[in-house]
Amino acid sequence: MEDKKQMAWLKNGSPLCLASASPRRLELLQQVGIKPFVSPAEIDETIKPGETPRHYVKRMATTKARSTMNQDHARVLAADTIVVLDGVVLGKPFDNQEAEQMLERLSGRPHQVMTAIALFQPQREKIDALVVETAVWFKKVSRAEIQAYVATGEPMDKAGSYGIQGFGAFMVERIDGSYTAVVGLPLFETLSLLTNSN
Repeated sequence: MEDKKQMAWLKNGSPLCLASASPRRLELLQQVGIKPFVSPAEIDETIKPGETPRHYVKRMATTKARSTMNQDHARVLAADTIVVLDGVVLGKPFDNQEAEQMLERLSGRPHQVMTAIALFQPQREKIDALVVETAVWFKKVSRAEIQAYVATGEPMDKAGSYGIQGFGAFMVERIDGSYTAVVGLPLFETLSLLTNSN
């Protein structure tokens, strides 16, 4: 019988639960052969007074991982992504007007995208978490371009009101760091966590 070789992160036969409703995170995992079952976490995402963006995003990921219950006692992978400009967290917009305002603030400037990932292993009561930070530079975006982009509807479920993997790519001049982290799940770091949990 032919010996079927597997990537290191696939050798562990235990199931993996993705605590996220994001189709982008699921697609990234599937891209490298991982087929988790999905169980989105519902938590309070309020920023605490005086909390730094890095602490906040890591707390969100770990809380999501720990709060997701699954009958299979599977490992739970959770993530959270925020956009930070001048130390201020830009979340998902409430409406088109707020989306336009966010994009006007980001126009022509660099900002940081922080994505935290957390892997919870219920049977071992162990959780590993880290934050990946990527610098993103926007071109100077005209008001007409912003309005046309917001009209696509894409910004409405995106931190910072844009998606680098979609129409929003037209605004991105360059990045310094992990592209997949900006999409929502840093694959290099995620696969390292999964491999080390085997």
